[in-house]
Amino acid sequence: MKTLLAALFAVFFFNAASAQGNSSKFTVSGYIKDGGNGESLMGAAVYIVELGKGTSTNDYGFYSLTMPSGSYTLRISYMGFTTQEKKITLNKDIRLNIEMGSSVTDVQEVVITGERKDKNVESTDMGKQEIPIEQAKALPALLGEVDILKTIQLLPGIQAAGEGNSGFYVRGGGPDQNLVLLDGAVVYNTGHLFGFFSVFNSDAIKNTTVIKGGMPADYGGRISSVVDVQMKEGNMKKWNVEGGLGLISSRLTIQGPIKKDRCSFIVSARRTYIDLILRPILPHIGDGEFAGNEYYFYDINAKINYRISDRDRLYLSGYFGRDVFKFQDPGGNFKLDFPWGNTTATLRWNHLFSDKLFLNTMFIYNDFGFKANTSFQDITFGLNSSVREATAKMDFDYSPLLGHMMKFGWQYNFHVFTPYQASGNAGNVDFKTTNQAKKFAHETSVYFLDDFEATDWLKINIGLRGSLFNFMGPFSKIDFKDGRAMDTLNYKPGANIATYWGLEPRLAMRFKVDKTSSIKVGVTMNKQYIHLVSSSTTTLPVDLWVPSTKAVKPQIGVQASVGYFRNFKDDMIETSVEVYYKRLWNQIEYGGSAVGNITVDVEDLFAYGNGYSTGAEFFIKKAKGKWTGWIGYTLAWTWRKFPDINGGKTFLARYDRRHDLSIVNMYEINKHWKVSATFVFATGQRTTLPVSFFLNEGEVHFVYGERNWYKMQPYHRLDFGFTYIIIPKKKRKIHFYSDITCSIYNVYNRMNPFFLYIDPKGSIGGEQNSEDPEKGDLKFRAKQVSLFPILPSLTWNFKF
Repeated sequence: MKTLLAALFAVFFFNAASAQGNSSKFTVSGYIKDGGNGESLMGAAVYIVELGKGTSTNDYGFYSLTMPSGSYTLRISYMGFTTQEKKITLNKDIRLNIEMGSSVTDVQEVVITGERKDKNVESTDMGKQEIPIEQAKALPALLGEVDILKTIQLLPGIQAAGEGNSGFYVRGGGPDQNLVLLDGAVVYNTGHLFGFFSVFNSDAIKNTTVIKGGMPADYGGRISSVVDVQMKEGNMKKWNVEGGLGLISSRLTIQGPIKKDRCSFIVSARRTYIDLILRPILPHIGDGEFAGNEYYFYDINAKINYRISDRDRLYLSGYFGRDVFKFQDPGGNFKLDFPWGNTTATLRWNHLFSDKLFLNTMFIYNDFGFKANTSFQDITFGLNSSVREATAKMDFDYSPLLGHMMKFGWQYNFHVFTPYQASGNAGNVDFKTTNQAKKFAHETSVYFLDDFEATDWLKINIGLRGSLFNFMGPFSKIDFKDGRAMDTLNYKPGANIATYWGLEPRLAMRFKVDKTSSIKVGVTMNKQYIHLVSSSTTTLPVDLWVPSTKAVKPQIGVQASVGYFRNFKDDMIETSVEVYYKRLWNQIEYGGSAVGNITVDVEDLFAYGNGYSTGAEFFIKKAKGKWTGWIGYTLAWTWRKFPDINGGKTFLARYDRRHDLSIVNMYEINKHWKVSATFVFATGQRTTLPVSFFLNEGEVHFVYGERNWYKMQPYHRLDFGFTYIIIPKKKRKIHFYSDITCSIYNVYNRMNPFFLYIDPKGSIGGEQNSEDPEKGDLKFRAKQVSLFPILPSLTWNFKF
């Protein structure tokens, strides 16, 4: 470790010094945008024909190339747009902004991807994928709801959390170990409808970046993966309205210029309306026991951006989403009101100090919380929990030379955790929990990374991230022993209760074999100071975010991976094989039942342990042509070991899956018809079932086997999608696009297991059991619950 850290500093300072004193070199820089709407194009390729080298635009469409003086030809390309060439004479620094024109001339929507054609071979990136939202829209969708998180589940190394669920696991990591960002803001809860749909409205999203291995130093706070979702910026050129009308929800997006080429906005809203459809029907079902019950969700995305000058730009974006579930019995004696959701806000300032130095400054607020309010006659009870966060960060991009990029910056987070807090009253008596105090924490990090070409065949991305976490007062806690309060600990505001820090080195190297293939190696170390503790043993919303404290240690993850990447047929076909090994320390699970005494600090219910995972991922992708798609296969093992679980013996994690296969196909038949299909197969999820039972004073008690010893039936499913593009016979002054999309989920009606439960048969007083007469003919067997049969859906999409 000391040798690696020394190498990091030596390489960084050597490269920084070598970048100075190049008086004979000049810089061409600028922004690359979509000429149709003024949106910046992330990942557009800028290639120097004479040198055979180039670069890509950053997340905000900015590029910078420093070269010796001379005459050059710049070739600018971005898939879905016409390639441009610009001849320049570089005898001084040049600012060259470029607007790309679409290569599609008819009324069909442009399908855009931001990948350089050989990027997977040339870059140091491992386990990284760019997913344009148009690609996600082309795939079959559950009940017609396009879901970017379900799309990434089709990539190797990423597993779905369950049937139809937007939750996911990456390379053996837990669900809390994924850093999910929306315009830089952390999204703590990514699902609507208890996870069956994601919170991301497809009409508001521009692009999604997934990093599952080799996380660069500019990302931190999680130890498994990054899912970075970028919102659209708003059309700078003209007004645009788009939306969709589906079976369970509708969407509407409005965007346009406030001042052309200077300021624009976008507002996108979505709501389910199954509650409105069922409201007049439910009172007539049965005896009216369903009357008054309803569920719906809605969300709103909004963004405004203002170009102050060619050097400065401001963005303000936000998200607000809520799920609402209401239940009451027919007599109105019992009522339940259960809302939950996310709120985020991001203020971003881009500033260009020089042609080589770019700054992105962000101020972020995010909030996730839920409430459960119940009443029964004159008794009321309320339960709530939340996590709030305020963030400030600055990221610098420095491009000293062609083929050389440096990044450095800092980030500060202020966390406020509200565990389960209960309150209520019965008649004239009020009560409130006293030991679930709020928890406050400060998290600070600094980083730098250096991405450079050491030789024609060797490219290196080396970085270091340092992090500091402080759990602070005010805080109070009651210590219990055998159910009795023994002592009260009180910490004043600003008191330092626990401090953790660490260095997180990152290294990735690309060894070029030839023009079409390369070998990559990566080693990363990550620390995670906040944790999500989840239980599947109860239907209550017990998933809870908690900080590192004196008792709860930071999670640590170390991952090593090696891969072989090769392209065929002029980069039309991309292939890769990656092998990884990951070690995890300080993992957290509930030690027993998740439903405990709400007056006890939840961290007293935790069990702590370690884990590891290993696997191989195989990927083949056809990136160009009328027929596109990919095949991904993962072979993996995921293990955990907790001293207080399973007798201290190693056990397979519940999301361990030996085999995971995804086949994705998209085909454009003609200008009217597009079809798509996906097939998935996965080894069954693991669970813990009883192996026997006994009677004690007439009550049944189960004896459970080892942790996660039972493997459910394999999961497999085939989905179809059809899109018919409606082309007007006559040209109109207003360009109008519309299509009808039909999706068929689970085409052959496979009854996949959702969960298992134990079903009794017989009775204690029945026919005598010869082996154990006391049990009578009582037997138990596991029964499977399946969720989704074949589900067709129809959606009308429009844009004008």
